[in-house]
Amino acid sequence: MIACLSSNLPNLHSTPTAPGQTTSEPDSKPQARKLKSSPQLNRWSRARAVRSGRKLDRLGHRSPQSSVNFKVRDRDGVDLEPERISDGEDNVEAMEGKSIYMVSDGTGWTAEHAVNAALGQFEHCLVDRNCAVNTHLFSGIDDVEQLMVIIKQAAKDGAMLVYTLADPSMAESAKKACELWGIPSTDVLGPITEAIASHLGVSPSGLPRGAPGRNFPLSEEYFRRIEAIEFTIKQDDGALPQNLQKADIILSGVSRTGKTPLSIYLAQKGYKVANVPIVMGVELPKSLFQVDPEKVFGLTINPLVLQSIRKARARSLGFRDEIRSNYSEMDYVREELEFAGRIFAQNPVWPVIEVTGKAIEETAAVVLRLYHDRKHKCSMPRISKRY
Repeated sequence: MIACLSSNLPNLHSTPTAPGQTTSEPDSKPQARKLKSSPQLNRWSRARAVRSGRKLDRLGHRSPQSSVNFKVRDRDGVDLEPERISDGEDNVEAMEGKSIYMVSDGTGWTAEHAVNAALGQFEHCLVDRNCAVNTHLFSGIDDVEQLMVIIKQAAKDGAMLVYTLADPSMAESAKKACELWGIPSTDVLGPITEAIASHLGVSPSGLPRGAPGRNFPLSEEYFRRIEAIEFTIKQDDGALPQNLQKADIILSGVSRTGKTPLSIYLAQKGYKVANVPIVMGVELPKSLFQVDPEKVFGLTINPLVLQSIRKARARSLGFRDEIRSNYSEMDYVREELEFAGRIFAQNPVWPVIEVTGKAIEETAAVVLRLYHDRKHKCSMPRISKRY
């Protein structure tokens, strides 16, 4: 039976993705809600149960079926018989929010980012209407038994399943299980893999990254990325200005415009990045104006957003009131942004990127597009002149 797994079952990451934590009851009559413990503790408990291999017997909302039973086969051709899932009449603790289960035979990066990108289309609901969503990431799932336990729990929780499984037999098992158990599911990797295989006329390996049959030797690209990360860390916040000419990309902007996280993100892609803060009363290093201006990028942000970020930052650092007022007061924020704007205007070759409301990945995409356009002396059609 599949009710118990070894302690090697990979970790379950449970992350609430919306601020709301309550959902409306489907019944027309208001009913008193009884919670045995906090929702966060319940999720931790369930994650611990999966990691330890204990049976997960929590029931949730699902399609109105009395029971479902089917068989799938593992890689050795042995029939696996999951336990019957039935809708019991037991008192069940109400689950807060909808759940999305993400299953991967690798790290889960692809599934997680695909789900997060899709959830971005529902911010009006997740924020304004308080319809919470909980995402659960299961990584390293490499056999059918583990997969069936997770799908069984998804059926009990009334969850949606999103999976990236390179092995076609694993993906087919997930598809059949979800169809028979009435679980909404999406195969993220399968359709695009099939399309590319058809386009290239070559069959895919069917092996996940890190599988024994796939070897990734330490290449020149790997060492270039390591070197870029080391360089970027040393060049953070205006350090070692004499090395700016060695940077591939230079970011400049006032405090809290995201220079450091953007630098690290770009460094992980193999680019040597330096960032130079713009502070009123502090002279910028002369080397910033001596390097190739086409590799310098300015960052700006909406003053209201910047003020809120700085207030939160000042509180977290325990700044005194007088320091906090200079750092996060609106007059000072506007003045500093105007000061930065004048510097950008004096250097018209520097692209100025508006980071308000942009994720790090979005800003990085703009930087890299402009960087490569300039490097290769080409330009892609531009939707807007404002970055």
